[in-house]
Parts: sequence; C-alpha cells; structure tokens
Amino acid sequence: MWWERVRCETAMRARELYAQILGIKSPWEVTEVELDLARDEVRVYLANRSSKRMRCPECNERCPGYDTQERRWRHLDTCQLQTQLIANVPRVECHQHGVRQIKVPWAEERSRFTALFEALVIDWLQEASITAVAERLGLTWDQADGIMQRAVRRGLERRVPQLPTHLSVDEKAFGRGQDYVTIVNDQEAKTVLYVADDRTKKDLDTYYEQFSDAERAGVESVAMDMWDPFIASTRDYIEDADEKICFDKFHIAKYLGDAVKQVWRQEHKTLMGAGDERLKGTKYLWLKHPDNISDERWHDFADLRHSTLKTARAWALKETAMQLWHYTSRAWAEKAWQRWYSWAIRSRLEPMKRVARMVKRHWDGIITAVVRKVTNASAEGINSVIQRLKSTACGFRNRERFKNAIYFHLGGLDLYPAGINR
Repeated sequence: MWWERVRCETAMRARELYAQILGIKSPWEVTEVELDLARDEVRVYLANRSSKRMRCPECNERCPGYDTQERRWRHLDTCQLQTQLIANVPRVECHQHGVRQIKVPWAEERSRFTALFEALVIDWLQEASITAVAERLGLTWDQADGIMQRAVRRGLERRVPQLPTHLSVDEKAFGRGQDYVTIVNDQEAKTVLYVADDRTKKDLDTYYEQFSDAERAGVESVAMDMWDPFIASTRDYIEDADEKICFDKFHIAKYLGDAVKQVWRQEHKTLMGAGDERLKGTKYLWLKHPDNISDERWHDFADLRHSTLKTARAWALKETAMQLWHYTSRAWAEKAWQRWYSWAIRSRLEPMKRVARMVKRHWDGIITAVVRKVTNASAEGINSVIQRLKSTACGFRNRERFKNAIYFHLGGLDLYPAGINR
C-alpha cells in the first residue's frame, strides 16, 4: 500500500540523515531510527556489517571475532529529544592482548557519550560550573565531572612538555589550612604548564627534571614569590639562577600592604582607647592603589595622609616602594632601593622593618625584576581565575579535582576527543 511505501521511504531517509550526521561509514550502518515520545527520546541503532576480521584496539592486528556486547551512547539532542546510539559492538580475541572490544568511530573507548556530545559538554564547562552544566544537559554531576577529567587526561597526553624562556612559579591554596599546590606557568602565553601536589623543593624539581641541561639553559627569567624551596630548586637546575630569579612587584606590594594593615590595626586600637576615631573606617583607603580612589575621597583623605600618624608613615613607605620599579639601570635602582631600605629600617615601625629586612635578604632578585621589567602579572591573572573557579565550585574537596580544574581552564590543552576540531 502507498502508506507503507511512504513509511519505508521516511525510515530510509531518517537512517540516511543520521548516518550523515554521525559520519557513519562502512562497515558500520544505521539500521533503525526509533522515536519514543513518551520518554522524549530518539534511539538510533547501528550495526557492523564487516565480513573481515576486525582489529585489536591495542596493537591494530586483525583478530578472530569473539562475541558482541550492546553499548549505548548519549548523542546531541534531536529537536530537544535526547538521542541515544545503540549498537552491538564486536569483541575480538587477540593472542597478545586477550579479548578486547573494537573501537567505534563515533566515541572514545569506555565513554558513554559520543565525541560530539563530549565536545558540547566541554564547551559548556568552559563557561559554567559542573553542577550547572549537569543540570542543563540532564547529566549527573559525576558524568559531567568524568567528561572534564577525560578531557584533561587526553590534553596532557597530547601536550609535549614545555620550558619557555620566561617562567612564573607560584603557589595556590585549595582548601583551609596549609593545603597548597605549586603552579608553573608561561609568562608570555599565560598558560599553566605544570601543577604539583605541594609547594616543596621536590615539587618544582620534578618539573625542571623533565628537561635537558641545554633546554634549561634557555630560561632567561623565573618570576616567583620569596619562597625558599622555589629559590633552592631554581638554583639547582637553572644556570646562573641568581641573575634570572625575579621577585616581582605584586608580592612585594602584598607584604607591604600587610605591614600597613598591621600598623593601622595597632594604632587604631590605641587611638580608640583614647577616644580618637580618626582612623575609624579608613583601613581600605590605606591599602587601595591611589588610582582606584575617587578624586573626592582622595581629597578627604589628604589630612590623614599628611598627618604624623604612624599609619601615614607606613603608607608613605609602601607607596614610595611602589614607585621604585621604573629604573632601567641596575646601579640607579640599587641606590633608590638602598635609600628606601634605610628609611624603612629607621622608621620605628616593626612591621615595615620586617619587610625591609626581607627585601635585603632577597636584594638581587628584586633589583633584577626592576631592571628586567619582569613581573608575575600572568600568575596573578591566573590566580584570579583560580579564585573564581574555587568560588563557583564552592571549594574543592581534594587536590586532584583542584588540579584538574586548573588544567582544564588554564592549561591551553587540546581537550576535545579525537577528530573534533573547534
């Protein structure tokens, strides 16, 4: 009857359509497309029609068939209907590797999702949290996280270890207490190259040990915090390290800001005890960069800045230090920093004196950073992204998930399944 002919033609067109969409080629073919409106689902059945021996996925040798197993994969939705691919996938018996399931062209081994669906999830995970992506795409949290973990794993396997000319080394806390990871990044590309489990000397040693002496000799600068294990490791592996280690402006600013805060806190407490409220509500004015204070607020702040308060002296020391990064001559830079050091050490402000002594201990690295114009700005930018990741995820329960998130968002990795290009 004519309606039977129409039904058969419609089914054939549906099979051809999905074969084109999925890129299905011989020996695989689409055998049936089934619409299930009750479950909001489209099921696409596939079969392997090969009469030849199939290949072992491990060694690629042709092997005798063993049996078949039904597998299902989630694919991109069809008109808002969840699409499932279903196939009886052959297994072969390899004399070397035993019984193995053959590879299918639309998904990676052991994945329950097609490569195109994984690529979609990866794109979404770049923009939103695992929880949000899972809810929007009808996945469990573990399924979405598994796609992220596989993406990072394949990205790291594909990447060749890199030792750029200009490195940054930093640390980042992933939880409460003293739980840290070490992060090595490329200053110029602004990508994370390596994440270690802790912040010991050995953690950074492991990164340097991947490279030959000749490769390590090509490093021109290493920006870092004044953390002794990082310094010791770099001295062990980088030739003329003391001429290349740079203690950058951002970390100096942080230590100075903390010192000003301590002076403010001590003095504010003393003044309040005497009924003097001059410093009340001013803490962040002393810590902010002047460019980030409105003209009106800056004008109101003038009397305090020019006062004889201890906090005003500490603030002046901080701001003066921040103006000492424009020198290009090492001799002039050293003279300017020596004057600042003498002023700070005579200031009678113990928090500022502690920072001055720290500057003296790390003198060469600070002056090198000044004259070479090397900063850890890329690391600070990466840290801000990491902080946002932590906030979005409401923290990380373990170190491995934290490392995976860093690599996923900041590693510059090729994350997509094989054959997928963006």
